[in-house]
Order: sequence, then structure tokens, then C-alpha cells
Amino acid sequence: MGSTSDALGEFLRARRALVRPHDVGLDPGGSRQVPGLRREEVAVLAGVSTDYYVQLEQGRGKRPSTQVLDALARVLRLDFDTHAHLRNLAARDTALRGSVAITDDTRRALDDLVRRWVGVPAMLVTPWMDVVTRNGPADALYAGLALRDNLARMAFLDENIGSFVADPAHLARCTVATLRASAGPEPHAPRLVELIGELSVRSELFRRLWARHDAHNKASAVKHFRHPAVGDLTLHQHVMSLPHNPELQLWIYQAEPGSASEKALLRLSG
Repeated sequence: MGSTSDALGEFLRARRALVRPHDVGLDPGGSRQVPGLRREEVAVLAGVSTDYYVQLEQGRGKRPSTQVLDALARVLRLDFDTHAHLRNLAARDTALRGSVAITDDTRRALDDLVRRWVGVPAMLVTPWMDVVTRNGPADALYAGLALRDNLARMAFLDENIGSFVADPAHLARCTVATLRASAGPEPHAPRLVELIGELSVRSELFRRLWARHDAHNKASAVKHFRHPAVGDLTLHQHVMSLPHNPELQLWIYQAEPGSASEKALLRLSG
């Protein structure tokens, strides 16, 4: 996957191409040979020399300061998560995430906790979106989707996804950005490398979105589903990292109390 300095340069080139001159108050002038901003334009707006910025894009520059990174984030119009991803890339921290082993006893306890949860869908999910455990309501929620054992493959390769979620394009963008944040400076986990490779080969949409270098850390969001058995569902999704278990996240879906979605969830759980 290349070095972390290469990853930083790739990120800067990709994000620079997404910013139009008028977005940052520049006159685009005549014909431009590159999409987005020129290197010298980014350098001037960020308050660094063009030579220094070129070195960053080419992977030859020294580790940039926090002030430089913040200035680049402002010029490149990065949101909070993508700004954090930029800092992660620049830190060149190649420590293997997920290096803390999950003991068999801990894993069994977590599996049991999730499977005993009733009333709300709950799942244990890896950073590369493999679903390792789901309870009965979660099983019922995703019924009818053939590729639900990996949520990224489901988002891009499952032929039924377009009828299951209200906005499949938003799901695709969110999924790619989540994988990008999980990958960090360099994808280490073999499963993540394999998944990115498969999706890149099989989905043109994935390739296009992956090239944008958007990043998103899942926390809480509102999700809209079109369930074949109970109809439309509006659910609050909560994603929680587990202390000392970096390879697993707990995903929970809840409905507003007294809502039609809550009643639908109860029917699914019954």
C-alpha cells in the first residue's frame, strides 16, 4: 500500500483536486491544466512555500507542524473527521491497530451480551465492517440481504441494497469514508486490504469514492430503512468502540419511543 509519506502525498493531491478556485475566493482565470487548485495556490493560501508544499505531495517533506496541517485543512475545506485523518497520516504512526488480542473469554462474553439483547438490533462489527455477531432483532432487520455479513460489500455489491435503504448513494459515501478512517495511514489488517481490493475491482462507484479520500468516524446517526416486512423505519444508530478491544465496535439501533418505527421493531423482535 506504500509508505505513510506516500499516503499523505496521495491524500493532498486528491483533496486539492476537489477544491475549485471560487471555493476559496480565487479567480479561476483562463483554462486550467489541473482540476481543482494548483500546488502554488494551496501553498499561498496555507502560508507555506510552494517548494515545501511540493515536497509534502511528493513524500519528501519533513513532518508538518500542527499549524501547517490546520492551515491545509482550512484551504482544502476538510470536515472534522477528514481533518483528523490528515493529522493521522502526517503523524506517520504505523503501529498495528488491533494488536491487543481479544481473549476467548472476552469474546464469548461479548457475543453473549449482544445475543441476549432484546428489543433493539445490536451487532459486533470490525473496523473493516465484518459483522461477527448479531442478535435476533438485527438478524431480522437485515433479512433479505445476501451480503449482510460484511456491511461494505453489502453497500456496494448486494443487488437488493437499493430497495432496502432510502438513500443508497449516501450509504455508499459513508461506507467508503468509514473504511478510509479505519485504514489510517496504511491498511495493516489483511482482511481490510483484501476488502478494499475486492471492492476496487468490482465496483466503479467504490473506486471513484475511494479516490476522494473522505474520512468518517462512526458515532451516532439517523438511518432510514425500507424493510420488506414492516415498511419504513427511522432508527438512531449508535456506534461505540470497546475499551481494550480495538478490533470490535458495538452497533445499536433504536427508535423514538412511541413511534411507528418502534412498533415495527417490536414486530421484528417478536
